[in-house]
Amino acid sequence: MFARILSICLLSTTALTAADWPQHLGPLRTGHSAEAGLLNTWPADGLKINWKIEGGVGMSGIAVVDGLAVTLVQKNEKQLAIAVDAKTGEAKWETAIAPAYSNAMGNGPRAFPAIASGQAFVFTGQGILASVDLASGKLNWKNDTIKEYKGEVADYGMAASPLVVGNFVIVTTGHENGVAVAAYSVDDGKSMWQTNFADSIGYSCPALLKVADKQQLVVFTGTHLRGLSTLGEPRWEYRYVTPYDCNIVTPQIVDGDIFISSGEDHGAVRLKVTKSGTEYSVEEVWSSQGRTSVMRNEWQTSILHKGHLFGFDNIGGAGPITNLNCVDATTGKLAWQVQRFGKGNAIAADGKLFISMMDGHLIIAKLDTKQYTALGSQKVTRGTRQAPTLSDGVLYLRDDESIYAVDVSGD
Repeated sequence: MFARILSICLLSTTALTAADWPQHLGPLRTGHSAEAGLLNTWPADGLKINWKIEGGVGMSGIAVVDGLAVTLVQKNEKQLAIAVDAKTGEAKWETAIAPAYSNAMGNGPRAFPAIASGQAFVFTGQGILASVDLASGKLNWKNDTIKEYKGEVADYGMAASPLVVGNFVIVTTGHENGVAVAAYSVDDGKSMWQTNFADSIGYSCPALLKVADKQQLVVFTGTHLRGLSTLGEPRWEYRYVTPYDCNIVTPQIVDGDIFISSGEDHGAVRLKVTKSGTEYSVEEVWSSQGRTSVMRNEWQTSILHKGHLFGFDNIGGAGPITNLNCVDATTGKLAWQVQRFGKGNAIAADGKLFISMMDGHLIIAKLDTKQYTALGSQKVTRGTRQAPTLSDGVLYLRDDESIYAVDVSGD
């Protein structure tokens, strides 16, 4: 009965519009938006900044649903969920979730909010999962997941953006045995199930992917890629150990296979998962590892387009040099490369890459498998690790001080 209820919930999720960006990596957790009619020519006077408002410290992204933009910030010694009018930047509410979080790799919250069922689900730097009413900002419930499972906070903070699957909100968190994949009720925050492994936590966000003809939870811990049923039952595993547990990207589907990549001079691999009877097997379709790897995503999830992966390739152990690469996803061969492009993050829409850079520039480039062509570049932020959010022709960005809305609508 429980499984049947879940399957019904999976088919009855809230309808979203093309203008919504409700979670990490957008509507389908792929970094793509279905929006079209965006600008094709760089404006002579530069991009228009619709508004800029005070924000706060942190690396959380911006979710937008029904004209409301939601993120997590840190200020006044608290981590706060805040909501503003997406068109005007007018403040709608702010809700205290947890005390401030400090870390040598950056203070404040890391995880992207997830919006579903009239709620915003947020995850703080120290691992507190909370639900906030989207209309009023009222705190519905919160759980200290680290305390609950007697675990430890990951070295660089808890970064798993919540995933909503039916009536479950799912995160990876610390457990006394290592890492837990934990599901909570959307309605009241009650624990529904948890599955733990003797892995380090890592910093990746769980994904719901169709693997071996079944919808599965795919979780990239600090040491393994793991497949689970939507009720948390372990199905398969693939060992992938990266220095400092820096497995960060969200697993992506490539023609039924799974693509993952890590920085720290590790590399990338495309995996085929198959099932025979009740047993699963995992094999490498191609693998590109070490100093000669074609893709070493530091924290940025690569974007799949026309059989190619567009992504940031970091050289060395979190080194200063990062290339922008386009890789043939079938063969694992490099299609083109922009050397020393710089550290940034990207999303895709309307045949374009929208790239936010750590030096504060916003770059728009053609999504082209043959060559790199930039439409233009403009300094917007003080620098950010987060990819932009796209909603209704507007890009939303943030840094440690401000939140920005940038017009990228059609010519």
